[in-house]
Amino acid sequence: MTDPRRAVFLDYSSLDLGDLDLGPLHQAFSPLDLHAATPPQHVIERCRDAQVIITNKVVVDADTIAACPDLQLILITATGTNNVDLAAARSRGIAVCNCQGYGTPSVAQHTLMLLLALATRLPDYQKAIAAGQWQRSSQFCLLDFPIVELEGKTLGLLGHGELGGAVARLAEAFGMRVLLGQIPGRPPREDRIALAQLLPQVDALTLHCPLNDSTRNMIGAAELALLKPGAFLVNTARGGIVDEQALADALRAGHLGGAATDVLGVEPPVNGNPLLADDIPRLIVTPHSAWGSREARQRIVAQVAENAQGHFSGTPVRQVN
Repeated sequence: MTDPRRAVFLDYSSLDLGDLDLGPLHQAFSPLDLHAATPPQHVIERCRDAQVIITNKVVVDADTIAACPDLQLILITATGTNNVDLAAARSRGIAVCNCQGYGTPSVAQHTLMLLLALATRLPDYQKAIAAGQWQRSSQFCLLDFPIVELEGKTLGLLGHGELGGAVARLAEAFGMRVLLGQIPGRPPREDRIALAQLLPQVDALTLHCPLNDSTRNMIGAAELALLKPGAFLVNTARGGIVDEQALADALRAGHLGGAATDVLGVEPPVNGNPLLADDIPRLIVTPHSAWGSREARQRIVAQVAENAQGHFSGTPVRQVN
C-alpha cells in the first residue's frame, strides 16, 4: 500500500499469542496502534483519530463510529459482524470487511477429533488410567467403556458450506455415509433432508451453520429425542444453536452416546452454564478453540492486510457493508 493509513487494533491478543508474523499489518498501516485488549470505556478514545479500526470482538457501536471523523474502514478479524453497528457504518459510508474461510482445516479437524474422542471414549479411558483402573486390571487391556467404529455409520450435517464440506470429506475418509439436513429458515433443496426425517437416521450429527433467529435452539429437547439412542452430537458452530439445558438433560438420561461442543451461548461463561455441571456424563467441552491453530490465525493477518489493500485500491475484498 503506497499510502498507509492510521490504524488501531483494539484486541490483538485475541489473535496473536506471540507466535504470528504481524509484518503484513505493519506494512499496511502507519502508524499501527496495537492494544492487547480494550475495555468498553476506552474504545472511543483509542479510535478517535483512526482511519482504520481493527477489531476481533471489541464492540464498535454507533457512538464510536460517530466519534471518529476520519474513520474510513473497519476490519473484523473474524467472520461474524455482530460486534459492529453495520447500519451506522453504512450511513457514514464506512466500509466493513471481515475474514472468511481462514479456519476451515483447523475447525474441520477439531470436529472430527471430538467425534473420534466420543466414539473411542477417550476421556473415560484417560480418567480410568489416572484413577489406576488399568494398573489394577486382571487383563492386559482395559475395555470398560464400549468403543464405536465410525466406518459404516451415518453422519448428518447441518450446514454444508466450505466448513461442512471439509467435515464431510474427512468423515467419508473414515468410511461414513454423509446426509445433508435442511436448515430451518432456508429455501428447501432436493439434496437436503428435513430435520425431523434426518435425525432418526443418523449415528452422529455435526453442526456448521450460523446462529440466527431460525437456528436458535434448533436442536432442543424434541430434536434430541428424535436422534437414535447412542447417537453423537458435535457442535463447532455457535452456542445457542443447541438448547444447552435440554442437552444436559438428554445426556443425564443416557439417551445419547455422547456430545461435544466447542461453543457456549455466552463466552466466556463467567456466570456458569448448564453444560459445565460436573455430573453430566459423556460430554466434552472445549473453549472455543477449534479455530485457533497458528496457521489459521496467520491467515487472518494476511486477509486483514488484503482487505485493507483492496479497499484503498478500489478493489474491495470480503466487504460485508
